[in-house]
Amino acid sequence: MGKELVIIEKLKKIGEKVSQVYFGIGVAAMGLLAVLVIFSVIARYFFSLSWKQLSEFNVTLFAFTTFWGMGINVLKGEHVIIDIVYDKVPPAIKRWLSVANYLIMLLVDLIFTWQGVKYVGVAGKQISQGMEIPMTYMYGI
Repeated sequence: MGKELVIIEKLKKIGEKVSQVYFGIGVAAMGLLAVLVIFSVIARYFFSLSWKQLSEFNVTLFAFTTFWGMGINVLKGEHVIIDIVYDKVPPAIKRWLSVANYLIMLLVDLIFTWQGVKYVGVAGKQISQGMEIPMTYMYGI
């Protein structure tokens, strides 16, 4: 029994490190987005300079931070939930409702992922107007 506990503790530590790296990537992306938006606004309004590549990169980075942040919310249990009914049911039923909820979320995620992969396969061959890269990378985010 002692070895299993050691393994579980190691796995917990690895999970915490992975979570910290995931969170760090989100923080770095959000910081980069803030700096680039401020830079592009200053360049545009004070110096009449604008770059379509930077604008497109900012939009892509915004999409990335949005979806990355959704992942952080799920990991931290901070996602939006309407729990007026959920709070009134007994704990045993809450566990089953939680399992059903996660299974439904998994099913929806799998369907959206599959449809997204199919869409990227068709529309991803186009070249973006700003950064002039295949849209596969943009849609992949």
